[in-house]
Amino acid sequence: MPFVKIYVHAVWSTKDRYPYLNDRIREKLIKHIKDYAQSKDIYIDHINGGHEHLHVLISMTAGQNISSIMNLLKGESSHWINKQNIGLSKFSWQEEYFAVSIGESQIDIIRTYIQSQESHHKKKTFLQEYEEFIRNYRFDEKKG
Repeated sequence: MPFVKIYVHAVWSTKDRYPYLNDRIREKLIKHIKDYAQSKDIYIDHINGGHEHLHVLISMTAGQNISSIMNLLKGESSHWINKQNIGLSKFSWQEEYFAVSIGESQIDIIRTYIQSQESHHKKKTFLQEYEEFIRNYRFDEKKG
């Protein structure tokens, strides 16, 4: 049996970054995503977000890949929200997402960052955070 623990910090947003996830909806959604993930053997270490996005710290095992995990979490949660009739219009996520590996020494920093999303976004908008994420992880550099 392989021993694998790969931490991934993933971020995704609502379609057109619409501020759909008010506190009540986000709280229900987070609980649902945690429950669903557990049923699919996806280990969510931390999850939180703002009105238009979510941050998730996932610990992946040997048989998992980020693309499948994101498809499961985003697809099923979008379906669930629409089925609940808890929003004003048809809900969907942006197709894109960000995912970066996190070293063991950075885990506590990322946990704190995810937990403090509400206070973090009083100082910085999601768009500013998004642009910073692109820059810091060099997603804007062309691949040769």
